Amino acid sequence: MVEEEEELQAYKERLREGLVKYTRRAFQMLPQRPTAHILDIGCGSGVPTMELARLSDGEIIAIDIDQAVLDRLASKVEKAGLTNRVRIEKCSLLNMDFADESFDVIWAEGSIAVIGFERGLKEWRRFLKAGGFLVVHDDISNLTEKREQISQCGYELTDHFVLSEDIWWDEYYAPLEKKCSELRAKHADDPKTIALLDGDQREIDAFKKKTELFSSVFFIMEKG
Repeated sequence: MVEEEEELQAYKERLREGLVKYTRRAFQMLPQRPTAHILDIGCGSGVPTMELARLSDGEIIAIDIDQAVLDRLASKVEKAGLTNRVRIEKCSLLNMDFADESFDVIWAEGSIAVIGFERGLKEWRRFLKAGGFLVVHDDISNLTEKREQISQCGYELTDHFVLSEDIWWDEYYAPLEKKCSELRAKHADDPKTIALLDGDQREIDAFKKKTELFSSVFFIMEKG
């Protein structure tokens, strides 16, 4: 069971790495900031973190509450020789205690939903330097309202782009479903593995039922 879980996790990580081109696209929408001080909120196992380190010569603080994924990121950072530029902290985004105006860029891919879009904009603003940038990747729901909140919370929306449901299907869910089917056939007599695969299949099925809910948006905002 452990081996199968690790295999599936490694495959999902590779799929996530395939989406890093959108992290790169969002970063390239920022003015040139080669020595930026970056906070990566909800970094997970660090797929965006590592790309940010490659794209900039700056320092990155990567935070998450899950020690297991932070350990995986720490291994990547050490292997890449980036321990002098990437600092990893176990920290809840509900309890961040950084000094005001500490960062040139705050990056949050998929994490702002934990506290809500408007609350995140308000609470994180004080950590940004004047003229700093907040980059958020969030679901597409309430897009008009979110654009209004960006302005109301003291930011200028400098750019944005959408990842459509077709992107998510072609580049993530379709290959994941294929992998799950392969593992299901291979381990049909292993109830624990089947239960693990059922969890991912439920997410895939939810996508199929309401694909429009799975589109997402990168927002690039400048602190006013």
